[in-house]
Amino acid sequence: MVTTSYKAIGQAALSVPDSLEAWLDNPLEGTEWANDHLIEKSGITVKHSRAQRLLSTLWANYQTNQALGGEVYTELPCQTNQQGRKPDIAYLTPELLEQYGNVKVVPQSAPLIAEIVSPTDLAEEMIAKAYEYLASGGQEVWLVYPEVRWIIVVTAESKQIFGPSEIAETRLVLPGFSVTVDELLNG
Repeated sequence: MVTTSYKAIGQAALSVPDSLEAWLDNPLEGTEWANDHLIEKSGITVKHSRAQRLLSTLWANYQTNQALGGEVYTELPCQTNQQGRKPDIAYLTPELLEQYGNVKVVPQSAPLIAEIVSPTDLAEEMIAKAYEYLASGGQEVWLVYPEVRWIIVVTAESKQIFGPSEIAETRLVLPGFSVTVDELLNG
């Protein structure tokens, strides 16, 4: 296996993964493994960061207040059927947390995932990513568009778009959770 050096400001030189297996063994911060190569996650804006923090906090608070168990994560390393991903927000149920709570990379998608869409993300790629998560054990994917104030909730059976002043709600995971688009994406 041939590796090259990867160096970020303030970090020691790291080995750059050259395969999915190498990425799963060393999922570098700010990267995913997709389509047979290392992808740097980029294009994160203040709106993106705020939406990620707020939605992860809202999901975690709801999960705690409803005594549902499990755990909400940001940038959870997981393996889909063909890729290595780090969804912006992921919820692991108590059963999955017990099974995979101590692994380096979860070997499937989390049941509930949110991707906060950056201005540099292509719509087709985000939709493909949502279906990739669903095909790998995910049950529900939220595609959050801070710039246009949309939330698209995708399950195997339905796709719904919520815009300004509308209420987005979970369909299958974290039953009963809801948030207005304005509450999540204004700011």
